[in-house]
Amino acid sequence: MSQPATKVLVIGYVWPEPRSSAASGHVMQILETFLQQGWNVTFASPAGVGEHPADLAELGIRTVPIELNNSSFDVFVSELAPDIVLFDQFMIEEQFGWRVEKHCPNALRVLETSDLQSLRHARHQRLKDRLKASDDANDFNELFAPALREEFELMADTDLAKREIAALYRCDLNLMISPVEIELLVQQFKLPPELLHWCPLMVDPPSLPSKSFEERAHFLSIGNFRHAPNWDAVLWIKSAVWPLIREQLPKAQLHIYGAYTPPKAAALHNAAQGFHIMNWAEDALQVMSDARICLAPLRFGAGIKGKLIDAMLCGTPSVTTPIGAEGMRTDQPWPGAICRTAQDLANAAVELYRDEVRWQAAQSQGQALLNDVYPQAIHGPALINKLQECRKNIVQLRRQNFTGSMLRHHSHKSTQYMAQWIEAKNQNK
Repeated sequence: MSQPATKVLVIGYVWPEPRSSAASGHVMQILETFLQQGWNVTFASPAGVGEHPADLAELGIRTVPIELNNSSFDVFVSELAPDIVLFDQFMIEEQFGWRVEKHCPNALRVLETSDLQSLRHARHQRLKDRLKASDDANDFNELFAPALREEFELMADTDLAKREIAALYRCDLNLMISPVEIELLVQQFKLPPELLHWCPLMVDPPSLPSKSFEERAHFLSIGNFRHAPNWDAVLWIKSAVWPLIREQLPKAQLHIYGAYTPPKAAALHNAAQGFHIMNWAEDALQVMSDARICLAPLRFGAGIKGKLIDAMLCGTPSVTTPIGAEGMRTDQPWPGAICRTAQDLANAAVELYRDEVRWQAAQSQGQALLNDVYPQAIHGPALINKLQECRKNIVQLRRQNFTGSMLRHHSHKSTQYMAQWIEAKNQNK
């Protein structure tokens, strides 16, 4: 007699928009991994539907809108009785973790982080401090140099880090996209390694050869404008990097694509300077394949960068910073260049744009890095195996994670009472 299919509930911070953000793309990769296993998947979210949602129903995924601070979720999750609950971002675990534990105590609770938000926010604050202290728009080397201990000290006193680390402890397993963040959590925050599983972006090798050097033109930058590191990168390109490129390539064009383009971004459009704000790209891989160089001068951020994976998939060399390449490097050369100043970024971008031999070498290096680090055929089965192992040993895992049990006892009680108070208040309006 066959075993019933594993039931998975994914609670999303937003409805996935894989054509708008790498975080949503990663969620979709995880969902597809579950479907390939024959698991029954339900996706629920309290968010409104965005402009470019994935068609989950077409994939065979049940979709359910849910409400914050409402006991209707308790009825829903009790009736569903999932075997695994995946929280998309730690704020969702804060909202729904205590309800899942109360009504489905045997369900494996998993947190999908996308990136370590407290690290990203701490780095953003460091950039703000640097911008206040100096008007030098060229050299941001000190932003890219900190050791893990310095990152820890930057984060440790923040409320966001305390909330996020507590959520990691409360879950049975946490999916981490960056090995650097795993190292930071284990070495500095002293999280048990068994609570963390490396699950990077998962890709299949491209089925068609990439466009050649001669078939391409222009520079490209791409990223959701709602994501603060992307907007900051656009500002740095505009103020410092692009003028230096245009000095060497007076007719060069930069095409900047991004979902949810705000008026402040549209206002930067200047055709005379070759600076084109192109809004949302319906097919990000198509515009990436048409470009000769991908610019990603990120001054802060966390996780790993979907745009740079897309660049490798399309055979497009990329010029980025140590923040952009963080967590993505092996011993192999970077497929393009990693630079720390605006001048070096511009020089590297121009050299790659002009030098076909160097450009072709970078394209090959990107394919090698993809094959070495990101194959879905490796990471998909590894994720399934890890989840099955955790389900099998769930009692022992929870007993060993006393800190998590303690945090659930105290945090969930306060969260529960607050949620119940809000619900009662809403009902009395």
